[in-house]
Amino acid sequence: QVQLVESGGGLVQAGGSLRLSCTASGRTGSSYSMAWFRQGPGKEREFVATMWWTGGTDYADSVKGRFTLSRDNAKTTVILQMSSLKPEDTAVYYCAAHLGLFGGSWRRRGEYEYWGQGTQVTVSS
Repeated sequence: QVQLVESGGGLVQAGGSLRLSCTASGRTGSSYSMAWFRQGPGKEREFVATMWWTGGTDYADSVKGRFTLSRDNAKTTVILQMSSLKPEDTAVYYCAAHLGLFGGSWRRRGEYEYWGQGTQVTVSS
């Protein structure tokens, strides 16, 4: 089992920056990928970014160039640095983890077995 805890959400003005953290505990010695999804008001949960065990990354087109993933050396904490934030980035942001190889697309929420509780990000115009 893997437990995920997010932190760093809050209220920011458009154009500002926020830093989200996701720390994993439990079965962290295995090879796993960690991702961020978000769910805006009245919307479905959507893919934001993922970092594979190898360190490679993938970003949704809507955040590419504005959001950046990084990871600590222990590979237990993933940071989502968000800049040039827009009101449409307002959402609850969820951290997710997947163990082993992906059976399908890493952009699908169903590929991730473990989820955090979510952290609210609000961008005012």
